[in-house]
Order: sequence, then structure tokens, then C-alpha cells
Amino acid sequence: MTRLPDTVVGDAQTSTFGWETLRSLVDVGNRMAGQEGEKAGAAVVADAFERAGLREIEIDEFDIPGWWRGSSALELRGSHPRRHESQHDVLALPGSPSGTVSGPVVDVGDGTYEEFDAVGDDLEGAVALVSSDTPENTDRWLHRMEKYVNAADHGAVGFLFRNHIEGSLPPTGEVGYHNRPGPIPAIGVSKEVGERLVRYADEQAEFVVELDVDCRNEPAKSRNVEGVLGPADADREVLVTAHVDAHDIADGANDNGAGSALVAEIGRLLAQVESDLDSRVRFVTFGSEEVGLWGAYHFAESHDLDSVKCVLNIDGPANSRNVRVGTNGFESMGEAFETVGEELDVPIRSGDTISPHGDQWAFVQEGVPAVMATSTSEQSGRGWGHTHADTLDKLDPRDLRDVATIFASTASHLASDDVETPHKTRREIRDSIDAGYVTELKMGGRWPYDDDARSGAGEN
Repeated sequence: MTRLPDTVVGDAQTSTFGWETLRSLVDVGNRMAGQEGEKAGAAVVADAFERAGLREIEIDEFDIPGWWRGSSALELRGSHPRRHESQHDVLALPGSPSGTVSGPVVDVGDGTYEEFDAVGDDLEGAVALVSSDTPENTDRWLHRMEKYVNAADHGAVGFLFRNHIEGSLPPTGEVGYHNRPGPIPAIGVSKEVGERLVRYADEQAEFVVELDVDCRNEPAKSRNVEGVLGPADADREVLVTAHVDAHDIADGANDNGAGSALVAEIGRLLAQVESDLDSRVRFVTFGSEEVGLWGAYHFAESHDLDSVKCVLNIDGPANSRNVRVGTNGFESMGEAFETVGEELDVPIRSGDTISPHGDQWAFVQEGVPAVMATSTSEQSGRGWGHTHADTLDKLDPRDLRDVATIFASTASHLASDDVETPHKTRREIRDSIDAGYVTELKMGGRWPYDDDARSGAGEN
């Protein structure tokens, strides 16, 4: 491999730059897509890129469908009257429309397709209650958006998304995607509120619930931040990316302030060996990942993807030092991480399922080798992510340094002319996507292949 000099590795292990950048990002506060905090976060990244020694730094603005949170409430009526309106109990889900609806609660468990089929017509005119968990015997993670669409398709008038992680932490997360706003009001509720509703439903208690959501769905502006290193005349470039936006209820420390801080830190480390880079390396923090990957799509649609050698996308990377990489079926990318892991004597977990979750998808769907690099912990699912608890105190700067060492080494390795990362055709990608994800992409209005003029005879 094209090994980083020991001096650079040593720098990575003692650096405070990444942690200081992360701290600046979380101190912005609300970095919700299309809002002032996301703009401020982009400015923090641009400043970090400049201090890291990157060149050609720019902030690229683009249009998105914005969403602003108002108030939300959940009221139980009947044998167990109660009203929840504080944010530690209930949260509207981005992409939800405004509105007030009421009806009986139907518990759909984990929201698998089989469970939705089992409740059948019972959901007509009712409020669907669905867990954020995915059962262990399911071969893929079930996204809240497809659970939401399934609820609406079965006639539900409202959607309650209950967290499976305790701590009075209602989850948030996009439900509308590219079909904004969604068809029915949607609220996330804490595990504690959700378990109470499950118990009442199991007891067949006499009660109905009323969901009240106040929000705005309006056009907004989002921003990508870019900077480069390496030879200006290179034919190809490696992308090192993350998303700077976060949900408006917390710091977005691990998801994904840490990812953006790592992009800047990797840039700082590679700037020390810039003359040794064979390929250009472009560092990008995308806006609006959390509400539909808008920044990544904007970049992919406005750049020549034939010149992109590969993409190292970083998301949720700092809750431990244990790295996992989703290769999306690109064996060469998995081999690159394996090589680095062996050189640094660190374990790296990997999976090869093609996943449409994360900014790498905008490139994977076009056949560009792209991975999702993250860290793993013992917490189930997202853990603190998408809740009030995704805060800086959950992270450790030592983990950030270890992960920075691994990712910077991998980016340097990928930039070498000795490492090949073959592209695939759109047909190859399309035909390799798990049937469940095909269904999800079509439900969310993100299936990129049918009736697509770019899928010509040679690509289709």
C-alpha cells in the first residue's frame, strides 16, 4: 500500500484539530437542512478546510424542499386520558404535513411487510404504531419511510414511530423523501410513551389518540463545501465525503458532525504528503443528507462522474474506534480497507449489500465505486442517533484519532495509481439491488432507473 509516513500517523494520533472542528460544529446548535444552522456549519467546514491546507475551497448553494418544525402533541382519550406535548415525549417527523387526525391505535410491531399484511383492514381510519427496531430474522434494515408509506397505503390516518431505545428519547427522521410532504401526519414517540400505547392496545382498552402536527414545508437553500489536494492535472479524483447537516433536536455529534470533522482532518493529514498523491483528492461535505441526500445528488448531477475514481463516504463514525465499511458490492474498495487494516493491525468489519442509505448512494446508483464508512458499537440500530442524545459527551477524541488514522491511510491508498477501482454499469447496479431495497426506493420516489434517459443501450 501507499503507506502514510510514520510522522503523519503520529500526528494523527496526537492531533486535536478534528476534535476542535467537531466541537465548533456542535456548538452551532441546530444544523437542520436548509436552515441558518446548516449554513453556519458549512462556514465552519470551509474555515477548517482552509486551515487544513486545502485549495479551491468553495461553498456551492442549491435548492431543496425545506421543513421547519413547529409544535406537536399526542392526546389519549378514553379510559386512560393523557396529553403529551413536550419534546422528550413526542416529535414531528420531517416531511410530515401539518394537520390534526384522530383514531384508534393499531400496533404493527416492528413494521415488517408481514405485520402490515396481518393487520390488514384494521388500519383503515386508524393510527399506526410502529417500532423503530428491525427484527433480527430480517435480512435488511427496514427504514422508517417505508413503514410510513405502508401505513398510509393501508389506510392509516396517522403514524406513530416509537423508539426502541429507552431514555425518554423520541426519534426523528425523514418520512417524505422525494414525495414531500407525506400523506399523513407523523410523530416520533419515546420508548416509554410507545410501550404505554402498546400495553393499552394489548389490553384492548377503550381509547383513541389525536395527533396534532404544526410544521412548514417550504423551499429552502442548502450548501455543499468542497476543497482539493493533489495534482491539478490528474485525470481522476478520489472523493472523501460526509454530510454536515443534522436534525434540529440535538448536536448531531456522531451523525454527522464527526464525519465532517474527519473529512477536514483527513485533508489536513494528506496535505502533508500532497506531493506524493497520484490522484487528485476532493473533500466534500454535503448538505441535506438527512432529508433525502439532496447535496450528494446535486454534486453527482453537476460533476463528471467518469473522472471520479471512487468515493469514501463517512457517516456516524465516532461512537467507537471499530470501523465498519459497506462496500456496496465493489470488491476493490473492500480490498483497499482490508489492506489498510492489515498494515495498521486493526480489525475492519465489512458488508457488501448495496444500500441506498447514505450519500454514497448517489454515486453507487451510477456505478461509481463508493462506500459507507462508519463505526460500530454495542447499541442497537442508530443508538443515540436522531435523538436529543446525539451529543458531544457521548464521543471520545481518542476514537476520533484512531478512526482518522484508518480513513486517512485508506484515502491515501485509494489515491495511488497502483490501486484500481473499476466502475460498474447502471444495469449491473440495478440488477444487484436487493428486492426489498428496490421496493423501498420506489416507495420513496428514489428509484433511478425506470424511464431514465441516462440509461442508454450501453448502460441500461
